[in-house]
Amino acid sequence: MKKLLITGAAGNLGGLLAEYMKDSGLELRLMIHRKDIDPKLKTNPAIETVRADLGNKETLDAAVQHVDTIVHFAGILFKHNPEKFLPKTNTLYFKNLVEAAISGNVKRIILISFPHVEGETTPENPATGKLDGQPSSMHAKTRLEEEKLLFSIDKKHNIEAISLRVGMVYGRGILMIDAARWFAKYKLLGVWKMPTWIHLISTPDFLEATKQAIVREKISGIYHLGDEGTQTLQEFLDAATRQWGYKKPWRMPVRLIMCAARMFECWSFVFGVKSPLTRDFVKIGMASYYGDTSRMRAELLQKLKFSTYREGIETL
Repeated sequence: MKKLLITGAAGNLGGLLAEYMKDSGLELRLMIHRKDIDPKLKTNPAIETVRADLGNKETLDAAVQHVDTIVHFAGILFKHNPEKFLPKTNTLYFKNLVEAAISGNVKRIILISFPHVEGETTPENPATGKLDGQPSSMHAKTRLEEEKLLFSIDKKHNIEAISLRVGMVYGRGILMIDAARWFAKYKLLGVWKMPTWIHLISTPDFLEATKQAIVREKISGIYHLGDEGTQTLQEFLDAATRQWGYKKPWRMPVRLIMCAARMFECWSFVFGVKSPLTRDFVKIGMASYYGDTSRMRAELLQKLKFSTYREGIETL
């Protein structure tokens, strides 16, 4: 039986994938650091948990032992000053994982990425799988460095390297969506005025496409995961708030949103808590992104459950 390692399994998308894959016929090994996994997963005999630290190479050998495929989610997002820690927690930590995977003879590594790594893209000029993009945010810059590292070792070490560049995942239980709903409930949800293209994908379609990237043979390279809709962030948030029965988001000046992000980061720094918004998040959020999903449709997921968010709006 093949063994799958999910890093960041106690996180949002990692935990959802673990739940989705629990009856897939694969042995699951869920890697955690400080936070524990959902208690429901612990009772499954096909699931084991391993505690490891991506910053400590010595802890990774046991995590990757006898593993066939790794899906990498782990990282730090909601913290002040991401410009300072992301070059370490994304690029360096991923390098540690890749080196452990090489030593452990792992056959396939799947990196969860996003279209922003190619910089500004639109439905008319979508991201196509290039590695020479010029993104503006630190989140996208460091993820691009992870992709470059991954695809520099695939042929040399006979590893199937896969990057899933995922659009915005929407549905109940997605942290970003739940946060938007909380802000909307208290009439605090705002967005900049400039229309920003976004590529969306529903939670079930994201999970199924990722599952296919895990289980199918001869899968490698870059895949953009997204639905068939074209919309702006502003249109999506307006529709989401209507679905929830709340007032549509305020249209705010960028400087006001940046000021709010700075305040959240200061609060995070002083009290050691998470920051639900950072200036780098605003920067990456203001960049339009859209991916060419032709490879996904041909090789991973021919039929979507929800072809656009308008079909899947009730999942919010």
